[in-house]
Amino acid sequence: MSANKQVLLANRPTGWVQESDFRIVETPVPQAGPGQVLVKVHWLSLDPYMRGRMSTGKSYAKPAEIGQPMVGGAVGEVIASAGGRFQVGDFVVGALGWQQYALSNGEGLLRIDPVRVPLSAYLGVAGMPGATAWTGLLEHCQPRAGETVVVSAASGAVGSVVGQLARMQGCRAVGIAGGQSKCDYAVRELGFDACVDYKAGRLYEDLQAACPDGIDCYFENVGGAVMDTVLRLLNPFSRMALCGLISDYNSTEPYGVTNIRSILVNRVKVQGFIVSDRMDIYMRAIQQLTGWVSQGRIRYRETVAEGLENAPRAFIGMLRGENLGKQLVRVA
Repeated sequence: MSANKQVLLANRPTGWVQESDFRIVETPVPQAGPGQVLVKVHWLSLDPYMRGRMSTGKSYAKPAEIGQPMVGGAVGEVIASAGGRFQVGDFVVGALGWQQYALSNGEGLLRIDPVRVPLSAYLGVAGMPGATAWTGLLEHCQPRAGETVVVSAASGAVGSVVGQLARMQGCRAVGIAGGQSKCDYAVRELGFDACVDYKAGRLYEDLQAACPDGIDCYFENVGGAVMDTVLRLLNPFSRMALCGLISDYNSTEPYGVTNIRSILVNRVKVQGFIVSDRMDIYMRAIQQLTGWVSQGRIRYRETVAEGLENAPRAFIGMLRGENLGKQLVRVA
């Protein structure tokens, strides 16, 4: 068996992440002890939340540790088992980190079906990002047929699912994305009613034209100037599911929202949420999404980096919006 390649957190970045904030090492492949399983990682997920784990600021989860494998979800195959719920040959998804081989006591691992949908989908549309979209839209926004739903980062792993779910609820789905090609993808392949390119420099005018009846539900992934613009178009008693603020994750001076008054004037319900807070409905979301993906009712794209050594570069590219759909690393 080869050595275990790992990507360690080397520094806590100030401002934009650099490749030098990571360190690639090779260590002996660990051995499974009593109650443990050894998992060979096939796919690694790269997600915006990881930027927050690189800092020590107050958050909903403890930060990644310097000198340890960077935290992250992954899909892999159990290749050794010393008891517990999982057997050799099982495919699992869980927080296995940026490494080729991972030990686990089984806590937090989910057994997955490699036949129903591709393995990689369990890190995206049929995994945590999909469940995030499902929870934020259906539990917090609770859209009604005929309403207008707007989602930022519409071509990303979460936003792309939000728009499709909104359409399934009978809503008008409008996306916001960076670049015409991403907007074309949202409309032509995912079925959005419209998509606005915020890089075109006419965000307010274009979004107003795309939402002639205002905005009833806003799924926020970006924050900053995008959220500030959306606030101007929210309808009375609209709802906002606050999922992410990626525009600020690498900023040393967070954006100051100027249209906060809209929340009061329009009596907007704003709910910040983390999908792991709702484990009571997580599996229901995953089961529904897996079914819809297998039936072709929900479509998705993946951007794949080849090899664990390219994870840092791909992660930085994802934070800059260079990916289309879910950003993954093919490890094995």
